[in-house]
Amino acid sequence: MSITPYEALGGEEAVRQLVERFYEHMDEDAEAVTIRKMHPEDLARAQQRLFEFLSGWLGGPNLYWERHGHPRLRMRHLPFTIDAAARDAWMGCMRKALAETVADDTLRAQLDQALYNVANHMRNQNEADEG
Repeated sequence: MSITPYEALGGEEAVRQLVERFYEHMDEDAEAVTIRKMHPEDLARAQQRLFEFLSGWLGGPNLYWERHGHPRLRMRHLPFTIDAAARDAWMGCMRKALAETVADDTLRAQLDQALYNVANHMRNQNEADEG
């Protein structure tokens, strides 16, 4: 029987650590200023929601579903302008967090690709639409 990515990461504590490092990078990295501006000053609620989402998405407890219903990620992100640059800024923070918290190279690469697919799906602006 294979283990879930949630288990491979190390469960709740490891997912919390990943999310914490992600938001620390978003809060501190100059490259993330565009996505940081999309968030309130206090990141606690966003951090908790990402933790809840990732928990279930990675095969652990479905905390987000239990507390908020279906994630409806694209719909929830429609109020924000998300283009390739925003996607890349988000992934930049996530890649740094993954590098700091996921020791297994194969798992880190799999998560990177899967998270990139989610981030790319959030795009609601095409570069041709800008300008």
